[in-house]
This record gives sequence, C-alpha cells and structure tokens, in this order.
Amino acid sequence: MELALPFSFVHIIIFFLEETKYHFIFFKKGVLPVSDFNIQDYFVPGCHAHLVGIGGVSMAPLAEVLHGMGMVITGSDMHESATVEHLRSLGMDIAIGHRAENLKGAKLVIRTAAAHDDNPEISGAHARGIPVFERAQAWGAIMRGYKNALCISGTHGKTTTTSMCTHIAMAAQADPTVMIGGTLPLLGAGHRVGRGDTIILESCEYCNSFLSFFPTVAVILDIEADHLDFFKDLEDVEKSFRTFADLVPEDGVIVANRDDENTMHTLEGEARPMVTFGLEEGDVHAANLTWSRGLPTFDVIWKGQPFAHVSLRVPGEHNVKNALAAAASAIVLGMPAKAVEEGLSAFRGAARRFEHKGSYHGAEVYDDYAHHPGELKALLSAVSGLGYDRIICAFQPHTYSRTKALFDDFVQVLREPDVTLLAEIFAAREDNTIGISSRDLAAQIPGSRYFATLPELTDALAELAQPGDLILTVGAGDIYTAGEALVQRQD
Repeated sequence: MELALPFSFVHIIIFFLEETKYHFIFFKKGVLPVSDFNIQDYFVPGCHAHLVGIGGVSMAPLAEVLHGMGMVITGSDMHESATVEHLRSLGMDIAIGHRAENLKGAKLVIRTAAAHDDNPEISGAHARGIPVFERAQAWGAIMRGYKNALCISGTHGKTTTTSMCTHIAMAAQADPTVMIGGTLPLLGAGHRVGRGDTIILESCEYCNSFLSFFPTVAVILDIEADHLDFFKDLEDVEKSFRTFADLVPEDGVIVANRDDENTMHTLEGEARPMVTFGLEEGDVHAANLTWSRGLPTFDVIWKGQPFAHVSLRVPGEHNVKNALAAAASAIVLGMPAKAVEEGLSAFRGAARRFEHKGSYHGAEVYDDYAHHPGELKALLSAVSGLGYDRIICAFQPHTYSRTKALFDDFVQVLREPDVTLLAEIFAAREDNTIGISSRDLAAQIPGSRYFATLPELTDALAELAQPGDLILTVGAGDIYTAGEALVQRQD
C-alpha cells in the first residue's frame, strides 16, 4: 500500500524484478506509490475502491465486476448518464463532479485515462496516502482470476471481433465476462459480468495499456502505424505488440493474422504456441466463399478440415477476417463448431460499426467508427458491393496528429466515394499545435467539400440525398450526430 513518509525528497527510483517483468516505484514528495501487481491485495470482499470516471466505457464494467466480488464501490463522473443511474441501482454511491471529499473511506483509487494528476480526487488521494491505480492495471489483475483470458488486439477490428467472440461464447453457454469498446445489441451494453471461467476483453495498444493485461489467449488482428501522438513510428508500435504477445504464458496461445505482413514480422521467432488465420491460408481460413448482396457465406477450415459453415450478416472482406479470428479464438478455447456457426450467423454488428441509422428521402444512412485510412478503405470496399447508386461519405478526421501523420493516405482513400464531405477535425485529447485542418484534405480531393460545423454538413447531406444513395457518416468523434439529425428531419 501507499505510505506517507515522515521525510521529504523529490525523486528516488527503486527498480526490481518480479515474474520476469520490471517494475518501477517512484518516491515523490513523501509519497510511495505501489507497483502494479500489488493491486490484487485490495481485491477482497469489503475493500472500498473509488473509481474516478466511473461512467466510462471500460470503467463501468470494471465497477460491476469489482462490486460482484463483494467490494464496496464508490465513484465519480462529470455528468449524469444512464450508465451512472444503472450503477447506482446496484447500490454504488456515485457523485457528479470530482472533489477530494468523495474519497471518504476509500482504500484505493482506480482512474480512467482522462483523470490526470491535477484531478482533485487524484491529488487528494496522493495527499492522503491512498494508492492510485490505472484502469488497465485493474483489468489485468481481474483477468488473473479467470482460467481463460481472451484479449483481442490490433489496429483495426477490435470491437467487431470482440463482439463476435462474445456471440460465440454466449452460444457456447460459457457465461463470459466481457468488456467491449462499443455497445453490442446482444448485451444491450458494452460489457457483461458473467459467472463462467472466461473473460473477453478488447485490448488497446494506446499508451501501452494492454501491457498491463495477462492474456492466456492473445489475438493480434493487424498492426499499422497509428496513435503516433504516443508511438514514434511503426517499429515502435510493433515493439509494443511483441511485448503484448510475450505476456502469454508458455501454455497459452497467440492467434495471429497470417495475411498481415506487419503482424507476422512482429512475431518472427516467437516460441509460444501460435494459431494463424487468413482468408486463404493459415491454420484457420475460409473456403467456398460466396457473396450475396454484399454479405459473405463461407466454410471455416481448421487444419485442413471443414469446421463450421458461416453466413455473416455484416458486409465486407474485412469482416470475414474478423470472423476467422473469432473462430480461431473459439477453437483454441475448445468451443464447439455449432457455437461458432450460431454466434457468427447471429451477429449483426456493434454500435457505430456500419450501424444503420435510418433513411432520408430514399437514401439509407449508416454510421461507422472508421478513423484510420486502412479502416476507411475496408469500409468503402465492403459497401461497394451492396448495390447502391452512389456512396456519399461524410468523414470527420480524429485528432490532429493522426491527420498529419497519415495525410497522404487519407487523401488517397477519400477520393474513392462518389461524394466526399469533410467535417472539421475532431480534437479529442489534443490541441491544434500543428496548424492542420480538414480544409487541407479538401484541397487535395477533387470535388470534395469542407464544413466548419456539423449542422452545415447535415444541411448539405439533405440537399444531396436521392433514392438509391448510401450516406455514410464516418469517424471516431461526434460525426454520427449529423446522420442522426438527418434521419430526424421532416423536410
């Protein structure tokens, strides 16, 4: 636990080795923070944990899991929400707004990535000698209690593949605990607290958060240069994924995309058991692939033999690959072919993953979370076979750093739609110190149009819409509100 020391100094660093992992403890201004593995000491019935940002997409399920373990859970969030109300209904005391007095009685604090050291509750915890842990550390400690810890990673496809794995596990009656970075209609949420021995987690590489996990099965869907506000370059990204793969125990399994050059390069020389998947090659691959109105049907082949027959209800070759990754994961976990068939065939997508929003003047309106050129390309390829007269893409770039780093790739892929509209860049966590705008993209894309505000973009979509059109709102920010506003118009 964190100790208040009777003396004052600025920095001393202690370095030690435990379970082949290096841990650092920083002494700062009389406070001794704990190292990450000690968080398990607090995960016992009756212990009081306070969660800062408890309403977040991965904090809320964390609160439910800890509550289910018999811990006393309190928390805080900036706004009221349905999620906050749900947690209160379970008996959790949740405050709106961050104040040091919210910490009363807490033995540890777990924070969302958005809660920095200047947050009143974080600084208050440090002042009181209460240990502060990251969200990823908590999930890592939790998964140590499960026989099967399935962690799905990759630059693209994590939410969809995690959702597919959840469908399969539910069909197999595995009663899994689940954490997904988006809402899955099957669950009515992005998480589930089960009683089985399997936990399924979407595992993000940003800020190396997945390096706090303890996977027994680690899935790597693909690797590209992304999050370049944190990683230096592609090589740096690959190092992170290799470290993630190295977290798998000797009796665990790595599930890897044989079709992805960067993934296979990253895993060169890997001695741990590995199962590969791919469209035409790999331990798990597709055969007899056919398409009907853009939707694929195929056989899942496992080590040369037919294993399952799948008809997907989501379009695109990229979703065939996602399904193969999910099938490979299920095979590794010993789930039956029938569960793979039923789970994948019932999957209709996750929220903001080619999600149908409605129609306007005969045009169908969909929304998608794609925010990387590779994801955009896969999305546009998928919808090109759906038979629409025109594809109108309203894209909102996500973060200035990503737009700058991948500028040429964005320009190339955004030339593909019949009509391209560009919203201003969604800042997310960044300030525009680069001086870049979506205007710069529009200047390089013939026929495209730039809009400073989403209402202006929505008006343009309304003017353009014709029967037979597919209108896509695309991006990881709030571009989805333009599509929602469009389908609600009465004109």
